[in-house]
Amino acid sequence: VEKKGAMSHFEEPLDLIRLSLDERIYVKCRGERELRGKLHAYDQHLNMVLGDVEETVTTQEVDEDTYEEIIRTSKRTIEMLFVRGDVVILVSPPVRTN
Repeated sequence: VEKKGAMSHFEEPLDLIRLSLDERIYVKCRGERELRGKLHAYDQHLNMVLGDVEETVTTQEVDEDTYEEIIRTSKRTIEMLFVRGDVVILVSPPVRTN
């Protein structure tokens, strides 16, 4: 896959991850977890080491009395985090403007 006019080109999907090393990325995980952090390392299974991570967890509950859906969001920061590749749904590189 090659993007026209881009200085770097992609020969395989993991090239996108390689070009995001030492950059802040967004990772959507199973279980309604979202991570934003600096990518320090990864492997072919998408296991990743992220630094300065902001984790957002979204939970949905139903109030038993009113049957109203309640959506809660909790956030925390983590200095260093190992992310196992089998929980990764999506990885988004940083936005680059040329």
